[in-house]
Amino acid sequence: MEQILNAFNYSGNMINAIGLLKHLCFNLIFVWGIIHFLYYKKSHRQDYYFTFLLISVSIFMIIFLLSSIKMKVGFALGLFAVFGILRYRTISLPVREMSYLFVLITLSVINALGIRLGWNVLAVANISFVIIIIIADLILNYKRKGIKYIKYDRIDLCKYSKRTELIADIEERFELKVVKYQIGAIDCLKDMALIKVWYEPTDEDMIDEEIVKLPKE
Repeated sequence: MEQILNAFNYSGNMINAIGLLKHLCFNLIFVWGIIHFLYYKKSHRQDYYFTFLLISVSIFMIIFLLSSIKMKVGFALGLFAVFGILRYRTISLPVREMSYLFVLITLSVINALGIRLGWNVLAVANISFVIIIIIADLILNYKRKGIKYIKYDRIDLCKYSKRTELIADIEERFELKVVKYQIGAIDCLKDMALIKVWYEPTDEDMIDEEIVKLPKE
């Protein structure tokens, strides 16, 4: 009798494992498609590519494996507290990256909890997200802009009447296609100004919006 029960137990585990693999592959297809064809195509950020993919898989595994367990309220709150601590201990994400991260987490949760739903429902939900992202991207015609903070040594050009000369000087000295700029603090004693420059990056250009100032010596 015990052997028969063990056989049924083994069979049930195999069915659960196959179900896990099916839903994991389903989730990866849509998540990877959004990251690779919609996000990475314009951002070219390999660090976020890696992060988005791993977070999506992690969220899917946690939700899928714990969905059959009756979690106590304290454990659930503790789990969210851990993610909250990780969030506050890391750098702030740009708005576009945060939006994609939220979408990918939402899809992973839906695909993990949708084991009792039909594949048609899951497919419609995932395809709807993809279509909405594509439409929003086409309407906004999003094109990523690079940002640089420059300590500029010619404050004589930091005038409204000299803006054309200022842009030409920055483009010549730094080989950038300037889109717009903002002048921040001006130090008349050191003859220096802090300028925030938006420019059109090339495909080979590495954009790092996290480096906002030079380190102190």
